[in-house]
Amino acid sequence: MDARSAAESRAQSRNGSAANAQSPGLQPHNSSSPGQSKVQQPKPQALPNRSGPSAILVSTRQKGNPILNHIKLVPWEYTETPADYVIGMTTCALFLSLKYHRLHPEYVYSRIRLLAGKFNLRIVLVMVDIPNHEEVLKELSKTSIVNNLTLILCWSAPEAAHYLELFKSSENAQPTAIRTQQAQSYKESLVEFVTTPRSINKSDAASLISTFGSLQNAVNAQPEQINSVPGWGEKKVQQWCNAVREDFRVESTKRPGFPGLRHKSNHQGLQVGHDGPKLMKTRKFYAPCWQRAARQQR
Repeated sequence: MDARSAAESRAQSRNGSAANAQSPGLQPHNSSSPGQSKVQQPKPQALPNRSGPSAILVSTRQKGNPILNHIKLVPWEYTETPADYVIGMTTCALFLSLKYHRLHPEYVYSRIRLLAGKFNLRIVLVMVDIPNHEEVLKELSKTSIVNNLTLILCWSAPEAAHYLELFKSSENAQPTAIRTQQAQSYKESLVEFVTTPRSINKSDAASLISTFGSLQNAVNAQPEQINSVPGWGEKKVQQWCNAVREDFRVESTKRPGFPGLRHKSNHQGLQVGHDGPKLMKTRKFYAPCWQRAARQQR
């Protein structure tokens, strides 16, 4: 028995040394037990792409400008730049005092030439500090149009600083803040259409649709019928009727009429002749009024 036990122990030691001699990278790694779930490693997240420095870059030419004392919401620093203020990767501003412009009218034109092709949005921030400024501003407006510049007027140093802060803080802003919200459903589109005339709100639109059942019935309804809708007064009824019965073409742009000619697509039932358009009283304005007008003339 002793010899047999010794042989078994030697065989086990040889198997263990052979297993240790193998490379650990070739062995399947199973650090967790069958009952435990596999640990999920966190994925690297992409950092936001900053489109420009966080500070307003101010030209050294602007040292001593009182505007700098009022820029407090965003940081700023001096740098060498052809513009007076760099407020974004594609936005810059030139500062111009009308008092200085009156003494040196060639200054702004030389500065504009230095900005050619360097920024997408080029602002001319004009300080209105002279009493008679109308003619000077007309000249600067023409220059801005020709050179693709944006002219912004300010009457004080805090106002000018506020414009610079506003442009810088809105550099990476999304356009959703100023984008119109589109209606997502038919009901929302219907309410948006009914509330187009002024003084008609959403509750008025709901009352109108619930009373007549459809938009077609509400459009074809007579003023006395609409006046019975809860919340609809004489002013709202008049605005609604004017909105749905008004001609698409402006009176000043209408073509002159010819004898015997009737406009088939006129939704008001307007009879066009020598003496201009006449409003025909029809129950439903979408009916072919031009046919009835022809029969009446016979």
